Amino acid sequence: MVNTTTYNGWSNYETWAVKLWLDNEQGTQEYWSERAKDILRDPRQPVFSFQTTADTARQDLAEELKNGHEEDAPQMQPSVYSDLLNAALSEVDWYEIAEVMLADARENLLADGETLDDEEA
Repeated sequence: MVNTTTYNGWSNYETWAVKLWLDNEQGTQEYWSERAKDILRDPRQPVFSFQTTADTARQDLAEELKNGHEEDAPQMQPSVYSDLLNAALSEVDWYEIAEVMLADARENLLADGETLDDEEA
């Protein structure tokens, strides 16, 4: 039996829900859109030879997204509710969200006439 957990084109409901909220709050959307553009404008060089600049950009944005959401999570006493919230957030595919955000940022930067050093990122 194959367990399919995709939701509306995303890897799962949790990832879809986080991306939906990122896009639906204007200040949040603008902030993360600018972060994605900044990462593309000044990419960190890969640490390992098998990585590309695109890999490090995706990793950097995914980590920032995850850390930002962990910091913003409400502080709750240990309970079934805190366990469920933590379980849901652990299912979010931060790399998938970062990849989509970086692709959108790349498209917007190129449409605005900016050039990027690494066409892979």
